Amino acid sequence: MITIPNMLTVGRILLTPVLVWLIVRDWRITAFFVFTFAGVSDAVDGFIARQFNQRSRLGAYLDPLADKTLLVSSFIALWYAGKIPLWLIGITVGRDLVILSGFFYLYFSGIRVEMRPLAVSKATTFFQLLTVFSVLGEPLLTMPNVVYTTFFWVTAAFSVYSGWRYFSVGMSLLNARSGGGADL
Repeated sequence: MITIPNMLTVGRILLTPVLVWLIVRDWRITAFFVFTFAGVSDAVDGFIARQFNQRSRLGAYLDPLADKTLLVSSFIALWYAGKIPLWLIGITVGRDLVILSGFFYLYFSGIRVEMRPLAVSKATTFFQLLTVFSVLGEPLLTMPNVVYTTFFWVTAAFSVYSGWRYFSVGMSLLNARSGGGADL
């Protein structure tokens, strides 16, 4: 279904390669504004979907895909540019791969899973966004290195914990083999 929120989400997906190119070229100020624009468009599409009853099944899948595409690509590009450590990539991207693999395993096992983020996952996304935002914005507002390091560790901790929570939910669903709907 073509809706304004879905068009904004597709636009966010299409901005991702532009953002990566800007990061790799070390045009962080421009990348900062593109990333900020993408974040605002995410908030706007959610607002429109809720306020004007433009929620759709397609949007329920596209929105998190756009968010993950933007975040994972930003993390990898920032690592490539030498701005964030490799271990953080391993944790954040590894978490997403575990969640995605678990989703597909449950799906192909015949267990219906409704895509709803856990509360800790929203906090994880917040800290991932904050990390990218702060690293991209560093040329505009330099902070002590301890602040960036703290963002990295807090992001890693939330990523590990939320990954564990999703894994636990998935294992419970698999063990129950109820075949009924469950939230993930």
